[in-house]
Amino acid sequence: MDRIHIEGGARLNGRIPISGAKNSALKLMAAALLTDQKLNLSRMPDLADTRFLTVLLTHLGASVETGNGTMTLHAETLARTEAPYDLVRKMRASFNVLGPILAREGRARVSLPGGCAIGARPVDLHLQALTELGASIELEEGYVVAAAKSGLKGARIAFPFVSVGATEHAMLAAVLAKGETVLENAAREPEIADLAHCLNAMGAKVENAGQSTIHITGVERLSGADHAVVPDRIETGTYALATAAAGGTVVLQDAVPEHNEALWKLMRAAGIRVTPVEGGIEIDRNGHPVAAVDAETRPYPGFPTDLQAQFMALMTRADGTSIIRETIFENRFMHAPELARMGANITVRGNEAVVRGVKALRGAPVMATDLRASVSLVIAGLMAEGETIIGRVYHLDRGFERLEDKLKACGAQIERKPEE
Repeated sequence: MDRIHIEGGARLNGRIPISGAKNSALKLMAAALLTDQKLNLSRMPDLADTRFLTVLLTHLGASVETGNGTMTLHAETLARTEAPYDLVRKMRASFNVLGPILAREGRARVSLPGGCAIGARPVDLHLQALTELGASIELEEGYVVAAAKSGLKGARIAFPFVSVGATEHAMLAAVLAKGETVLENAAREPEIADLAHCLNAMGAKVENAGQSTIHITGVERLSGADHAVVPDRIETGTYALATAAAGGTVVLQDAVPEHNEALWKLMRAAGIRVTPVEGGIEIDRNGHPVAAVDAETRPYPGFPTDLQAQFMALMTRADGTSIIRETIFENRFMHAPELARMGANITVRGNEAVVRGVKALRGAPVMATDLRASVSLVIAGLMAEGETIIGRVYHLDRGFERLEDKLKACGAQIERKPEE
């Protein structure tokens, strides 16, 4: 198993290309199941998660070809309508094949995601949406068995709270439903709009995606299409925070500035210069300290939970005390004890973390606990005195493409080495 070694203290200067958004790419791959024609995706990130989903789609009967940042998916026929536990358990996003299979074939049997019960990080809103679209749903020995013998039918679906996954899943199913579907209290993330753009290129009729009410008029069939995945706003924010932490000037190439307005507001309040430039955004911190700033995670367009750990890492060296509130997911402060191993002063109280800035962090052996927490340790390592060694880096590989190469190209002293 590999580990990442970082010698802290190096400033970052240069350009970092931003990859396609992981959270969008996975749903776009699932959309390929809706048509018997080829879906060509460009700016595709090469990640453990996209490779996991490729295995599942191949099991279902799709062919998948990759190379040079492109992916061509062709589900001419579906060999199976069942997605087994062994292939779904590795990644929650795999569950979103349920809607496309059901919409196309009228039946589907898909395992509940690994570690998932109807409760914590639930799939109940996904199932509620499919039920309102006319599907019969049964739970059998850890599997969702869905049927719609006469096809899905349009419906008005009001989500009780904002859910990105449920919004996307409902869109994937409703595009082939008969009649009109209205999604109320829908998620507004850029990835939602990206999925709609791809579906519309395939012949779907999705309107107002990216707003809280989405209108979908079902069509009989979809065709193939060419689509470029939207740049990853979480990767953008991560490298922006890494630059702020290490110091220096970095241009984030291909980033879409308006997708991270909530983060830019916090960073500017902390004293970081954030400037939109042609083809991306420039992050600059040279010679001045970082001010402590409070943050609270919210659904888009608020500050994203997927950047909370990275922002906390920056605040560990800030001048003053910051309060970070997590309102989206429980148990998402698991990085705090690992940051404390490096000298951070963090007190966690329920969904609130009090971060008192310290003069220095010290390199230490630390352990990644999840995808976003793991990259917060990378950011801390860039600031720390001495060497930081990060274990369980397979978490990083789920969501960051060539992370060490991108940072090293800007001057970071970072290496991936096999565990001794």
